[in-house]
Amino acid sequence: MPSYNTNFELSVEDLDLIETALRHKQRVLANGDTVAEAWVGDRDDRVRRTHDLLGRLHNQKNFYRPRRQGYVSG
Repeated sequence: MPSYNTNFELSVEDLDLIETALRHKQRVLANGDTVAEAWVGDRDDRVRRTHDLLGRLHNQKNFYRPRRQGYVSG
């Protein structure tokens, strides 16, 4: 039986496209669009799962912080 691939080679542009598509899906689900109703599962569950996936993608990002200077946010 084949196993899952655990090594993905995605570019920054690929991840940006995935995030954009997931955010669009969230908007469609939040508005109660009939297109979203064709997908299987409870709408609230799909919104939660999409939100969790976006959070996991966000947590894997490496944000730039200057090494030589003190970091000032905002």
